[in-house]
Amino acid sequence: MEIKGQALYAQMQAMAGQARALPIEADPSMAVKPVNGSQSDFSTLFKDALGSVNALQQQTRVMATAVEMGDPRVSLAEAMIAAQKSSLAFEATVQVRNKVVEAYKEIMSMPV
Repeated sequence: MEIKGQALYAQMQAMAGQARALPIEADPSMAVKPVNGSQSDFSTLFKDALGSVNALQQQTRVMATAVEMGDPRVSLAEAMIAAQKSSLAFEATVQVRNKVVEAYKEIMSMPV
C-alpha cells in the first residue's frame, strides 16, 4: 500500500505541476505548494493533496468563466483539458480516501 500511495502522490504532484503551467493564473493564495513526502506525516500529505485538487478545480472554474465570457487568451480546448485534469485529480483523491476507509475498517475488525 505504501508504494501505491507514493506512486499516486507522485502522479498528483505531476498533475499539479502541469496545472501550474496553464496560461491563466488563479489567485496566488491558491497556488499549489510542493510537499516533501519524506518529512510529512500522512495527514499533512493528504491535506496538501486535497488543497492541490481544490486549486485545480478553482483554476478550472476561472478558465471556464473566461471561455464563457469570450476571453481570447483562453481556448475551449485549454479549458476542457483543465476540467479533465481537475476531474482526474478528484477521482484519484476519492480512490485514496476509499482505500484509507477500507484499511481502517479492516484494522478495526482485527481481534485485539
